[in-house]
Amino acid sequence: MPANLTQQYYAAEEAYKKASSHEDKLAALEEMLATIPKHKGTEKLQAEIKKRLARMRKEGGEQKGAGSRQEDPYLIERQGAGQVLLLGWPNAGKSALVQSLTNAKTQVAEYPFSTPLPIPGMMPYEDVGIQLVDTPPFVPEGIVGNFSTAMRNSDMLLLLVDLADADCADHLTAMLDYLKEKRILREEVPQGVRAHTLDKIVAVGTKADLVDAQEIIEIIQELVPDCPKILPISVQTGFNLEEFRTLVYKRLNVIRVYTKKPGKQPDRKRPFVLPVNSTVSDLAEYIHKDIADNLKTAQVWGSSKFDGQAVNHDFILSDQDVVQLND
Repeated sequence: MPANLTQQYYAAEEAYKKASSHEDKLAALEEMLATIPKHKGTEKLQAEIKKRLARMRKEGGEQKGAGSRQEDPYLIERQGAGQVLLLGWPNAGKSALVQSLTNAKTQVAEYPFSTPLPIPGMMPYEDVGIQLVDTPPFVPEGIVGNFSTAMRNSDMLLLLVDLADADCADHLTAMLDYLKEKRILREEVPQGVRAHTLDKIVAVGTKADLVDAQEIIEIIQELVPDCPKILPISVQTGFNLEEFRTLVYKRLNVIRVYTKKPGKQPDRKRPFVLPVNSTVSDLAEYIHKDIADNLKTAQVWGSSKFDGQAVNHDFILSDQDVVQLND
């Protein structure tokens, strides 16, 4: 039986052949397995890819259930409503932004390379936290360290450009080109593949208090192909920092859902954070499998036609809905 391999598979195979780092080879193999047609004609090839994957994961200390897992200093456990990884050239203001918005102990310095490893911090947004991860600076060769996996695993990438730097347009272009070359930024992301589309890229222009920010941004947008919208900010004056929080939350494409018990007030201190378009059934499954299995009825306050309306399990929830799950 012919394999009938797809263009997506061939592109992933080519990326595997060209990859120079362990993590890039691993990502390419994962994509090959995700995009290969699943039928009898590809069973042997699927088995070979799985064998290569197992071998590479073992070599990288990633094999599960094989004793203590080797700790990867470049991977940060995801927390909060989403994980946002920051990229920027030396002195673009990454550490200053993270320090001003989170509880992270970053090192803000006038010299480059003051952040050798990722530093996470939680940025409050209303009643949830969003994880911002500071990283080493971007350089012409890319980012220092094995960050490809961390970038693929993050929920969103934040690209910072220093609006007071004459090379800011070139810096943004270089970061976008690097992400495309590493296949981290795609026009489309096949199911099962870890990568980002442009809607998961947020661009920020720092030090907006030092220049005519709007004029500089217009120049960048003319010079950079497929330039994402750039939000000007200033850590020194606080300009647009609240807008930044809101933008990041909205671009994460998540919703907050509160639960309540019969006759009780809803617990609004600890919302459940779910992807947009999640259903009542998704919420129940997220809380606990037993709750989902025993769920009989549900009532919703917020996006329902009236408060406390009984809804089906496939009812699509909205941000800040209150849900009562009845077993």
